[in-house]
Amino acid sequence: MSYQAEYIWIDGTKPEPIMRSKTRIIKDGKEPEIWGFDGSSTNQAPGSNSDCVLRPVYTVPDPIRGGDNILVLCEVELTDFTPHPTNTRAKARAVAEKYADMQPMFGIEQEYTFFQKGRPLGWPETGYPEPQGPYYCGVGGEKMVGREIIERHTQACIDAGLSIEGTNAEVMMAQWEFQIGVLPPPAIGDQIWLGRWLLHRIAEDYDVTVSFAAKPIPGDWNGAGAHTNFSTKQTMESWDAIVTVADALGTRVLEHIENYGHGIKDRLTGAHETAPWHTYSWGASDRGASVRIPWAVEKAKKGWIEDRRPNANMDPYLVTALIVDTCCSALAGEAPSIEVEIPGQKSATEAATVEA
Repeated sequence: MSYQAEYIWIDGTKPEPIMRSKTRIIKDGKEPEIWGFDGSSTNQAPGSNSDCVLRPVYTVPDPIRGGDNILVLCEVELTDFTPHPTNTRAKARAVAEKYADMQPMFGIEQEYTFFQKGRPLGWPETGYPEPQGPYYCGVGGEKMVGREIIERHTQACIDAGLSIEGTNAEVMMAQWEFQIGVLPPPAIGDQIWLGRWLLHRIAEDYDVTVSFAAKPIPGDWNGAGAHTNFSTKQTMESWDAIVTVADALGTRVLEHIENYGHGIKDRLTGAHETAPWHTYSWGASDRGASVRIPWAVEKAKKGWIEDRRPNANMDPYLVTALIVDTCCSALAGEAPSIEVEIPGQKSATEAATVEA
């Protein structure tokens, strides 16, 4: 008996990549193999040389189709089997291998917003719903919209074997969150992407779309983030290590901000439980800081930190790679190794070329 394998990948759309998938029928007894797709239709190749490669890297049971069917997360490669320029998983994999002895681990709080017919789900056709206040972790009445989607998504994540830790309604009406962790990179990115795909797919059945926009509604409404909790072997044993990584994140502020998701400056304004994007701060129990130290960590003098800056639309591979590189290099007493793009500035490599 043949089964269906849903090949899933991240495309090259800018400023926010989107998820793509297609189905392959595989004969019983065979494993999913490398496949291909038309990169000219996904912003990943020109029409004159459009072939791209899909390499399976992470497989889980398909909780929607059931049976022996599977979901297959893939890395995108060029036809010479090297990582495609849009393949940020390869970067996360490399930095994770470099610092594997430090045991970097992550838990990510993925926020998102439901939309229908161009407006947040449940909002009136004109005007606005009641102000923020009753929605966060709320229950009952017309204010808690989309819960049937949440319940199906949560069960789907469990059935797929994802490390989902919880869900809750967020501060703005139609805004929710699920949490994945605690996992090392790049596995944390794999599961966030699959959790997102399942959310998109299940929402289809309700004629609802999922937005990961950083500031889905302008004005006095909360943005949507992906608070990223991080620990290492050292931070789980020492307060000094907590201080080291918290301080280290303040040494590369612009590099992180520019790679923490599109629209971040609209979200990190200093209001709505955020720190201004252009400053850096850390503190215990402070949801207005760039990095929060949970009260239990401060009390125990060991544990993890929460980087509150990443957007809901962030690339989890890129964000975790940056955090590992910045924090673990500081713990090791060495210079960071990842060179990241800052719009409007020359990279170190470009600058060296110009000087030469």
